[in-house]
Amino acid sequence: MSMRAGRRVAISAGSLAVLLGALDTYVVVTIMRDIMTDVGIPINKLQRITWIVTLYLLGYIAAMPLLGRASDRFGRKMLLQVSLATFMVGSVVTALAGHFGDFHMLLAGRTIQGIASGALLPVTLALGADLWSQRNRAGVLGGIGAAQELGSVLGPLYGIFIVWLFHDWRYVFWINVPLTLIAMAMIQFSLPSHDRSAEPERIDLVGGLLLAVTLGLAVIGLYNPNPDGKQVLPSYGLPLVIGALVAAVVFFLWERYARTRLIDPAGVHFRPFLSALGTSVTAGAALMVTLVDVELFAQGVLGKSQTEAAGLLLWFLIALPIGAVLGGWIATRIGDRAVTFVGMLIAAGGYWLIHYWREDLLDRQHSIFGLFDVPWVHSDLLVAGLGLGLVIGPLSSATLRVVPAAQHGVASAAVVVARMTGMLIGVAALSAWGFYRFNHILAEKLAQIPPELKGISRMLAQRPLITQAFGEMYGDIFRATVLICIVGALLGLLISGRKEHAEEPGVAEPEPVVDPAPTV
Repeated sequence: MSMRAGRRVAISAGSLAVLLGALDTYVVVTIMRDIMTDVGIPINKLQRITWIVTLYLLGYIAAMPLLGRASDRFGRKMLLQVSLATFMVGSVVTALAGHFGDFHMLLAGRTIQGIASGALLPVTLALGADLWSQRNRAGVLGGIGAAQELGSVLGPLYGIFIVWLFHDWRYVFWINVPLTLIAMAMIQFSLPSHDRSAEPERIDLVGGLLLAVTLGLAVIGLYNPNPDGKQVLPSYGLPLVIGALVAAVVFFLWERYARTRLIDPAGVHFRPFLSALGTSVTAGAALMVTLVDVELFAQGVLGKSQTEAAGLLLWFLIALPIGAVLGGWIATRIGDRAVTFVGMLIAAGGYWLIHYWREDLLDRQHSIFGLFDVPWVHSDLLVAGLGLGLVIGPLSSATLRVVPAAQHGVASAAVVVARMTGMLIGVAALSAWGFYRFNHILAEKLAQIPPELKGISRMLAQRPLITQAFGEMYGDIFRATVLICIVGALLGLLISGRKEHAEEPGVAEPEPVVDPAPTV
């Protein structure tokens, strides 16, 4: 197999692995009722089932930096193979939990899946950076990002399809076994083994564990499985968030004085590196606000069912992977900085359009140069999704370019963790502010009702005002999202240009070319 063919097979296998991990993140959303029946969870204990998503995300985020760094030490091939094997074990445990009706076994299987899946994306991104030159890297990384987004989009639909096909939710996880084996075989025969003659990279195990504790506490503390509009965090959230902050302080102190660090500062260009991570945080916040609030708007303001609301969001989810592929392709030609800046501005424009949504949304249309009309809901979500999709590949490419190759694994993990952190913190903060605004808006509207109205007449007068207040609240949330995207665009101007790259430690700088002195 030629080198070119081998790397294409390898990156295809890695992308398949990323797709599997992304599919399994939200595949359980549409099959929860079947799972509850088989593991013995009554319908009035619905909050217990949300832990099968929470623990997957916990394992996914907490283990990612350490496993990304481990791939720098032991090689991409070994980490991908170990992660895929672990993912397969987690899938088997999850499926067997359904046969035995054991809820705790189900949680264990989902946690194992999450930990393994957390390595698949950053290691595959680092693999793409290893196999492709800086000039063509953004397109490859955009394709990997598209696989991740496509998996997130198709996850719930994939679950419905497998259950329809086999009449059993366990096959959602059993089918991972042959697919994982295919990916492992492709990687085994297309990638060379790690060069053992090279000096091995040291791993900051203590730093990795401290960061895992920090991220784990933050995930559980910020993720509220039962939002009620009053409490932004779950009942146990505040102590865990405080614990996460304490663990973060300890982590930074450790990293300052430790001999071996999770990210060695030697050769790293921190300004563009941190700018790319900052943009990833803003993109993650905008992404999660869309996934949560568009569906809530459709149900609370438009009166749609859960299925109809999810269908409304499909326009955004279709645009996201398309934007990821386009963004990577364009960035290989004009650079990561320009695509990131323009992509975040396009997203800001999309959210500016969305912030005008009200209860008459489905009757509104945009006139395109007077030639034809398109519904607001479709076009606005397409614009926002396309904008956020455009930045996925360029952000990964720009980050890896300013970090030495020996740390590409942990740097790739940092990009993904930054986005996931933005998703969790962004939706928590904007939800808190949104419900604060809702109470003020509703109070102003209810004050307009004549005091002489009583009983049923007053209730009938309140109903449309409550709907209007919800519409204005979501409008304010999306307007705040516009500002978040603009901040991301400005940070995008600070990421690395095509000619800026990390200095590789131990590699001598080339001698400058000096023009010969002119002869007289």
